[in-house]
Amino acid sequence: MQTILGANGQIGIELAKELKRHYTSDIRLVSRNPKKVNETDQLFPANLLDAVETDLAVNGSEIVYLTVGLPMNTNKWVRQFPVMMRNVINACKRYGSKLVFFDNTYMYPQDEEPLTEETRFAPVGPKGEVRAEIAGMLLEEMKKKAIEAVICRAPEFYGPGKTQSITNTIIFDRITMGKKLKVFLRDDKLRTLIWTPDASRAMALIGNSEDTFGQTWHLPCDDNRLSYKEFIALVSEVYGKKFTYSVIPNFIFKVGSVFNPQLKEVQELLPRYRHDNIFISAKFKQRFLDFKVTTYREGIALIKEEQGI
Repeated sequence: MQTILGANGQIGIELAKELKRHYTSDIRLVSRNPKKVNETDQLFPANLLDAVETDLAVNGSEIVYLTVGLPMNTNKWVRQFPVMMRNVINACKRYGSKLVFFDNTYMYPQDEEPLTEETRFAPVGPKGEVRAEIAGMLLEEMKKKAIEAVICRAPEFYGPGKTQSITNTIIFDRITMGKKLKVFLRDDKLRTLIWTPDASRAMALIGNSEDTFGQTWHLPCDDNRLSYKEFIALVSEVYGKKFTYSVIPNFIFKVGSVFNPQLKEVQELLPRYRHDNIFISAKFKQRFLDFKVTTYREGIALIKEEQGI
C-alpha cells in the first residue's frame, strides 16, 4: 500500500492520480476529511497532530508521502509542523515504511545564489526556520539510517485546480476575476516555477525508484526561466489578450501589514522577489532522462483551458 498524508491538496490529488496510472491501485488517502481521487482509493480520516491517529494511518504502508500543507499562518507553522513531522517519522520507523517528504525552499538563502540540493540552510524568518527544523529532523534520522526516506524539494508552484501559490493568486486568479494583475516588488527578476502535476509525477517516480532514497532531490522545472514581465507577456500571448499589471512596492506591504494579516504573513517571503530565483533540478533530469517537463507555454495553455477563457 502507498499512503498519501495530506491528500486533499493539489499535490496530493495529482500524486494519487499518478500512483494509480503507473504504480498501484492500493492507495490510502489521509487527511481530516479525505475525498476520493480514484474510485479504488481507501479513505482514512486522521489528524497528524495526534500520534495515535498518525500511527494508525501509516500502519500497513510500504511507502508514505508527506504532502501536508498549512495555511499561511506563522503560529500554526511553528506549533504544528514539527509535531506532525515527529509523529510521521515515528510511525514510519515503527512499521518500516519508506517516507517521501514533499518540501519547499523557505529554508534556503533568499538571494541571487543558484539553489541546488547542496545549498546551505539560511532561513530569514520563522517560516523558513520551521521548514529548516522539520527538514533537519528527517535528515538526522536519514543520517542515522533509522528510516528509509527521501526529500523532494520544489520552488514556487503554478498550476491547475486547487493550486495555492503567489503566482496563481496574483496572475491566474485575477484573470478569472477580471482584475488587473499584480507583481511583487520587481518585474525584471527571473523566477523558477514548478508545474504542480510535474511535481507530483516526479515525486511518485522518486518514491517508486530504489536508488533515490537517502537523498534530497530538486523536482524538475522548466529551465527557460522568465521574469514576471516576460511571464505575463507569455500569458498574454497564450490567452490572445493583452494583460496589464502593477508592481506592488515594498512600502505598500509594510503599511498594509499593519492592517492586513495576510500581507503580514507575506513579509518574510518578499526578499526572494528582489532577486533572481534560480532553482537547479539538473540532478533529477540526469537521473530520469525520459521525464518530460511541462513548459511554461504548455502550463499556461492548460490553465487557460481549465478556466474556459
